[in-house]
Amino acid sequence: MATKIWMFSAFIFLLCFVGPALSGSLAVKSRWIVDETGGTRVKLACVNWVSHLQPMVTEGLSRQPLKYITSTIVSQGFNCVRLTWATFMVTNPANRNLTVQDSLNSLNLSDAAAAMAVSNPEFLDLTLMDSYKRVVAGLGEAGLMVILDNHISRPQWCCGYNDGNGFFGDADFDPGVWIQGLSAMATAFKGTAAVVGMSLRNELRGSRANAADWYKYMQQGAQAVHDANPDVLVIMSGLNYAADLKFLASKPVSLEFTNKIVYEMHWYSFTDGKAWENMPANKLCGTVTARVNDHTAFVAKTLSPPAPLFISEFGIDERGSNVGDNRFINCFLAFAAEGDFDWALWTLQGSYYLRNGQPGFEETYGIFNGRWDDLRDPPFVSRLKSLQKPFQESFSSSEPLYKTLYHPATGLCLATSGEGGLKLDSCDSPTLFEYKSPQGAFTLSDESSTCIAAKGPGLAAELSTQCAASNSKWQRVSSSNLQVSVTLSVNGTSQMLCLDGKSSPQVLTNDCICLKDSDCRKDENPEMQWFKLITTNRKGSSS
Repeated sequence: MATKIWMFSAFIFLLCFVGPALSGSLAVKSRWIVDETGGTRVKLACVNWVSHLQPMVTEGLSRQPLKYITSTIVSQGFNCVRLTWATFMVTNPANRNLTVQDSLNSLNLSDAAAAMAVSNPEFLDLTLMDSYKRVVAGLGEAGLMVILDNHISRPQWCCGYNDGNGFFGDADFDPGVWIQGLSAMATAFKGTAAVVGMSLRNELRGSRANAADWYKYMQQGAQAVHDANPDVLVIMSGLNYAADLKFLASKPVSLEFTNKIVYEMHWYSFTDGKAWENMPANKLCGTVTARVNDHTAFVAKTLSPPAPLFISEFGIDERGSNVGDNRFINCFLAFAAEGDFDWALWTLQGSYYLRNGQPGFEETYGIFNGRWDDLRDPPFVSRLKSLQKPFQESFSSSEPLYKTLYHPATGLCLATSGEGGLKLDSCDSPTLFEYKSPQGAFTLSDESSTCIAAKGPGLAAELSTQCAASNSKWQRVSSSNLQVSVTLSVNGTSQMLCLDGKSSPQVLTNDCICLKDSDCRKDENPEMQWFKLITTNRKGSSS
């Protein structure tokens, strides 16, 4: 059984781990989100929490006390929550005085109401909006930041291509009503320190979707939020289920304010259908990463001026049985680590009051299990910890930029282990290297005469002072650019070996697999050999 997660010591430790306390609201500086007062980078490491389904009540309050849920979020290293809401919760007059108990009872969810009377009795007589505010207050009391995400108009599961909620002008997506809802929420949470941002709309989609209307209405929505609450970040998603911002390359947004604008994207294995189950992982990772860089990530890299990119949804089936998800996530983590992006995992909830007509529907992408009393997949959540604080504090003049090797399959970084050894270890204080591509030595940042070397196939990689030797000259190979290889002479034959983390924490050099897609069997997976070269100025160690 998974380790129980109610741990006060972890709670205190991770309050320190996730970042500095804010001295004010957040703002934008180049491609980074910063503390507006101090200018220090603040990296959003969030988890989604749903409140937009038919009950319009934050999920899980019938399962556990609010404080238990918020403490668990903090204990797992997250520093913020993307809290969803439905437009009609605030714009439909019939919902304004509807209580939590009335909402649950109207949907024949009397069992959930009875359970909430035990776990969170104070919620039952609150209106839907007051219930939402109380959840936000609880998150703030736990030291968590909150992003208010306008997920949908009509409260229901999202997101069908033709569900009437996808784009401006759809049956349930009147732009005027939407802006009314945004203004109401921005006003309601003005002065609420925990609320640091508002996401204008989740996953724009459907046959009506077009860039001209995107500019027209998203800019109106952004200005409405800023006028009502100038403290919050304004987060804007693109087209095609938050997978396309490419139109911004030729025409930037035009708003009266510039220091609060953040863009968002979503990325799942199913973004590419069944490809992750069927295609060679190296080829697919290289192809889809290039597409993501071209369609969304460019806003943080090549857009002028650059802007922060918030990956506001990604996730996997945490039962561990989805082959496509298991392959996809290593490619995604390599991408997220290299870009040092802000992000929000889908999702927190282990179940729903009601989803698609089924009471108690279990959410296998949730970090909670269906009972909300433990983590569904603790090792997966642990893998995210290396991404929960910045790899780059871009405004630090005291720490130079070096390289570290990140292993997405474990969430660890390559580190020295004493007496010339190497291991996979926490990325909190990574071993720092200097590296000159395309082929060169990985030398320790403070000891340039010491570098990574290969001894032979099936043997542990080591540190060496022979940095000009062929067994110390490494290059990134394969169509994913994620395998790190060296060429050795073995019994008179030239052999290419790759760093391999399959015996973690030990790091070996083994035959490189799947370098050519045509030579990769369907049952072969090179991902334990994937190492991403990360630029960082985290304070690290070199010996």
